[in-house]
Formats: sequence, C-alpha cells, structure tokens
Amino acid sequence: MSYNTLTYAVEAGIATLTLNRPDKLNAFNRDMMNELIDAFDKTDADDAVRAVIVTGAGRGFCAGADLSAGGKTFDYDARNAGKSSAAVPMSDDSVRDGGGRVTLRIYESLKPVIGAINGPAVGIGATMLLPMDVRIASKDARFGFVFARRGITMEACSSWFLPRVVGVSQALEWTLTGRVFSADEAHAGKLVSKVVEATELLPAARALAREIADNTAGVAVAMNRQMIWRMLGADHPMEAHKVDSRMIFERGRSADTREGVTAFLEKRPAKFPDKISANLPKSFPWWKKRVYE
Repeated sequence: MSYNTLTYAVEAGIATLTLNRPDKLNAFNRDMMNELIDAFDKTDADDAVRAVIVTGAGRGFCAGADLSAGGKTFDYDARNAGKSSAAVPMSDDSVRDGGGRVTLRIYESLKPVIGAINGPAVGIGATMLLPMDVRIASKDARFGFVFARRGITMEACSSWFLPRVVGVSQALEWTLTGRVFSADEAHAGKLVSKVVEATELLPAARALAREIADNTAGVAVAMNRQMIWRMLGADHPMEAHKVDSRMIFERGRSADTREGVTAFLEKRPAKFPDKISANLPKSFPWWKKRVYE
C-alpha cells in the first residue's frame, strides 16, 4: 500500500510513522485509519524493526477527526448514502468506529510503540496514544478528550484504555470536562512519561527505541508487551502465573535465552538470534487457546 496520510521510514531497527497531513494538523480520516493499520502490519512482519515511533508532521500531532463534513461528520446516514442506519445491525462491520480499529491494531502490535507527541493531540489524536507503550511529549503538545464538547461519546476503546493508563478519577476529569490541557498536566496525570523541548522530542524517542533495539531479545519484548497489556483484564494473579509458567517453559530452552545467559556470564553484549517471524512461543496467542487444561 502506498501512503497519502503518513510517511513510513525504517532506520537501524527503528520504524518511524509520521502522520502527514500538516495543512490539516494531521486530522484523522478513513485513509489514515487504513494506512495506520497497514503500517503496523508491516512493522510486525519486518524482523528488522525492533521498535516503532509515531509522531506528527508540522506543528500538530493529530487534531482529531477531520471535521470538514461539518455536522454530518459522525452521521452514519450521511456517510453512507442510500444505506439507512435503521436497516443496519450493530454487528455490521460498517458501524465499527474507525479510531477503535486503529487502537486495537496498536494494542496487538508485536513491537513496542513510542508516541512522540509534537503538538496538539485532540480527540482521536489523544486516544490513539493510549495503547502505545510509552508517550513522550514536546512542551508544545496539548491534549484533549473533547468528545463531550462535540456532543459525542468517547471512542477508540478509550473507555477501556484511559482509566488503565491514568486512573479512574483522572480519566473522568478529562473526559467529563472535555477541556484541552498542557503537556505538563499530561505528565502530572501520567498520560506521558516525560516532557522535553521540541528539539529534543525525536532524539528522546529514538534513544528509548535504541535502548530496546540494541539490548533486548525481540521475542521476549513482544511477549512481555502482550503479557502486561492482557493481564490488565485478568481477575486473579493466577492468570498471570499460568502465562508466566508457559512462557518460561517454552522460552527457557530457546536460543535467545541461551545467548542471553551466556553473554551475561561472558560480560559481552548479547546477539539474540531468534526472530518474531519464526520463533514465537507455540502457546502464543495464549488468550485464544485452551492451553492450561
């Protein structure tokens, strides 16, 4: 797929996805939805990619949904001429929220995802950040879960992600008021891990991505990422124990583990040989299998 709304670049194991509609403050549309999903398919499939950075072109990260259609922007009947919503079941694929498709794809990523928020991140521009693993903001960044001020509800699975990232009370304050807030407030509320000068944003994101790419085993990182995210919905630590035990059992005899231990004992950098494309544990994805009976 060729991209019209973002750029895709890979350098030294780091993929950078740049939302690229700067004249629209990188406003989100259907093309961007499809292209982001495709881009994460690419990063997962490319063993050379060890980490993904998502940022924006120009002075904005993403100003939210493209509102050029005016009051009809979120109107199903207006978007789907000739197909009345009265005749469409809620299970129909066309009813699905586009932002949610993107956040679910990021959630499924096998590579760690770092958000580098360079400017305004509002609406879907804020909610698409939530399934990213680390978020770093420029001092120029602004955030807003503005849905109630537009007469619409939260989207992009944010009612699941946001309270898990920042806590229930903070999530409620930001979504019930719908106000736009500063990068410093986002940091205080634990939405972002740090705030840096604009010129330091991408170097900081790349330094973190480099730390992952240069020092860790890709398969272990992929499994750790999924284990942490998916345990947020577990009802007892025994569920984590089951998955931990299976992962240690399967990965303990892997070439990566032998290399990691040997390199440590020999006091040298490890060179992990396993590939995500070929060496994922047999029990992955464990949540879709009945592996503990």
